[in-house]
Amino acid sequence: MKTPNPLSDRPKIQRAAISAACLALLSPVACAEARADHGKNYDLVVYGATSGGVTAAVQARRMGRSVVLINPDRHVGGMTSSGLGHTDWGRREVIGGLSREFYQRVREYYRADDRWTREPRRAYLGQRHLQPDDDAQWGFEPHAAERLFRDWLDEHEVPLVEGRLDRREGRGVIAEDQRITAIVMEDGGEYHAGMFIDATYEGDLLAAAGVSHIIGRESNETYGETLNGIQTRQTVFHVFTVPGERRDPPRPLPEAARVDPYVVPGDPSSGLLPGVNPDAGGPDGRGDHRVQSYCYRLCLTDDPENKVPFAQPEGYDEADYELLFRMFEAGETRVPWLPARMPNRKTDTNNRWAVSMNLIGGSDEYPAAGYERRREIERKHEHWQRGLMWTLANHPRVPGHVRREVGKWGYARDEFADNDHWPYMIYIRVGRRMVSDYVMTEDDCRLRRVAPDSVGMGSYTMDSHNVQRYVTPDGYVQNEGNIEVPPAGPYAISYRSIIPRRGEAENLLVPWAVSASHIAFGSIRMEPVFMILGQSAATAAAIALDDGVAVQDVDYDKLRAKLLEDGQILERP
Repeated sequence: MKTPNPLSDRPKIQRAAISAACLALLSPVACAEARADHGKNYDLVVYGATSGGVTAAVQARRMGRSVVLINPDRHVGGMTSSGLGHTDWGRREVIGGLSREFYQRVREYYRADDRWTREPRRAYLGQRHLQPDDDAQWGFEPHAAERLFRDWLDEHEVPLVEGRLDRREGRGVIAEDQRITAIVMEDGGEYHAGMFIDATYEGDLLAAAGVSHIIGRESNETYGETLNGIQTRQTVFHVFTVPGERRDPPRPLPEAARVDPYVVPGDPSSGLLPGVNPDAGGPDGRGDHRVQSYCYRLCLTDDPENKVPFAQPEGYDEADYELLFRMFEAGETRVPWLPARMPNRKTDTNNRWAVSMNLIGGSDEYPAAGYERRREIERKHEHWQRGLMWTLANHPRVPGHVRREVGKWGYARDEFADNDHWPYMIYIRVGRRMVSDYVMTEDDCRLRRVAPDSVGMGSYTMDSHNVQRYVTPDGYVQNEGNIEVPPAGPYAISYRSIIPRRGEAENLLVPWAVSASHIAFGSIRMEPVFMILGQSAATAAAIALDDGVAVQDVDYDKLRAKLLEDGQILERP
C-alpha cells in the first residue's frame, strides 16, 4: 500500500508556532531561549541507535556538528549487536568509510588474547569471516559489537538519550512548510535541529513526517521488474521438497515432499493448519501487502560451561509445529537451521529450509503497528522460536539425528544476560520503504541502470525470505516469496533514494528505509550498507547546513568529494 502524505498537508500542533512568533516578534537570542524551553537545538537529530544511526552520529561529530542520538530501544547497534554477527557483505571490496572502520575495530578488539575466553584465536582464524590477509573481521559476538559501538559514541562525545517517538497522528513531528523543526517523544520531550535522520528499521520518523512510503511488494509491472510481487515459480529454496532436489515449479512436488495442509490430513473441512493461506493470493507478479518474514538471530553455544539448555516455553502447543513434523515425515532429513560460527564457540543462527526460525506470515502487520502491537508480535515470534528449539531437541516426532545435533547446543549464558539470553531485537528484514524521486529497482541491481549520484555501493544477492504459506492447486502446502538472485555486480545506490522526493520533507534523510522496490531492497538491506548510508546521510546533512539548502538541493559534486575523502567507495573497483 503506497502512502503519499506530504508534510505540508499534515496538521501542525500548536507549539509549532514558536518559530514563527520568533521570526515576527523576538530577537535571535529570545528565539533561542524560546526553543530551549522545549529542548536543546542541535545541528542534527538522529532517531534510532542502530548501526546506521551510530555511524551517522559519529560522522556528524567528525564534521564538527552538534548531534544527539535518540535510542527508542535499550541497547545500541541494532541487529549488528543483537545476534547478526555473521556479516552478510556481498563484495567486501566495496565496503568503505566508517562501515569498514567498524569491522577493522572488530578485528583489533579480537587481537587481544583475553577476548578469547572459550577457544584460542587460532581456532577461529581462517574462517570465512576472519582471513589472515584481511584488514577487517566480519564475525563477532553480540556483546563485542555493542561495546564497540558505545566506545565509538563515547570517543566522539555523542549524547545518547532514550525515548520513543510520539506516533499519534500529528503529535510526533513539529513542522513548518516542508521543514521539520522538532520531533516529540512520548514523554513530551522535544528535540530541535536543522537536520534529521530516520535511522530506524521501521521508518517511523519518515511516516510521522508524512513522507511517501510503501509497505509490501509492488507488482512486477510497477517498475518493469521480474522478481517482485507474488513469486510461486521463482521460489525454489527453503520450500517443502526432498533434500538435494531443486523444485521446478509448475511440476508437482515429488511424492515424498508432499505435505498435507489440513488439520485432519486429507479433510479440507477440518480447516487449515496455522499460518497456511487457501491460495497464493493471485497470479505471479501481482503486488500485495505482505513483507518478508522475521526471526530472531540466536546466539547459541556448544560449550557445556556456557550453555543454557533449551526449555519448553510456557503455553507450548505441539500443534503449532505440526508442519515441522509432517515435513520430517515427508522425507526431510536436514536440520532446519543455519548456525554460522562466531568467536568463542558461539553461533549466529538463522532460518533454513521449509519450516525453521522464521514465523512465516507473522510480520505483515509489524511495520505500521503501534508499539504495544509490535511487542505482541515480537512475543509471538519469540514463543515460536523458543518452542521450535525445544521441539527440535526433544520431541519424539523429530528424527533422532536431528534431536542429537540440536541437543548439543543451548543459549549462550554470557550473551543478552539481562534478557534471559534472548536477542534484544527481532530481525526486521524490511519495514516501510520510502518512495522518492529515485526508486532503486532490479534494473540497478542488474546494472541495466547506473545511478549518477552514488552515495555507496550494494552488492549482496537480491534476497527475500518467504512471505507466506499457501495451498497449491494440487492440494499441498508450499512456501512462497523466497528469492535469491545475485546482482550483476556491485551497483551504485542513488543519493536521491535516501532523501524524500522534492516537495516533501526538506531536512530529513533516510539511510535504512530507502526508496527501493521490494526486491532491490532485499539486496540493499545489509548492515554494512546501512552503516555506509548512515555516514553518507550525515555528510549530506552537514553540507546542507553549511550551504543553507534543502537536502534535495545539496551539491552532489561537493558531497561526492567529501565522501571520497572520508573513504567511501562510490563506484565499481
